[in-house]
Amino acid sequence: MAIRAKKIQSAKTEAIESAKKTLSEYNDFIFADYRGLTVAQITELRGKLREKNAVLKVMKNNFARIAFEEMKVENVADYLKGPTVIAMVNEDSNEVAKVLFDFKKTAPTLEVKGGSIGKEVYDSAKIEAYSKVPGKKQLYAMLMSAMNGPAQKLAATLKAYADKKAAEGAN
Repeated sequence: MAIRAKKIQSAKTEAIESAKKTLSEYNDFIFADYRGLTVAQITELRGKLREKNAVLKVMKNNFARIAFEEMKVENVADYLKGPTVIAMVNEDSNEVAKVLFDFKKTAPTLEVKGGSIGKEVYDSAKIEAYSKVPGKKQLYAMLMSAMNGPAQKLAATLKAYADKKAAEGAN
């Protein structure tokens, strides 16, 4: 539960609305502790996430908690403690998680806390397991190659049969 003041200042209300507007543009969120990262490392991470159509944002934890509550994204308040950065993405969130865990290899101070994927809350271990699942594009490619293999074999068999019949007819 987010802490709410009795008399809310207009600047804070605007900040909460801005946070809610930003967060509402995305479906999935991955929370990480960025304590110990340099500005150059954060900039590099932002660039890698941008390649995956994701955004990395730092916002006040209390504002984010209130915005998530109003958006009906529940059980994420535990991840909004301490210095928190939010990776926001609309699709292929497993690839974003993979980028975070790959980046953690070069910057061990980055700590992935958990996330909200499709309105389901994942802890750090589940996010790590989720990052190892192939992305949507990879799954499509795997499906297409599985479907294409038998079709290619059938076409090759039919062509070989037609060539054989043509050779027999020429003799």
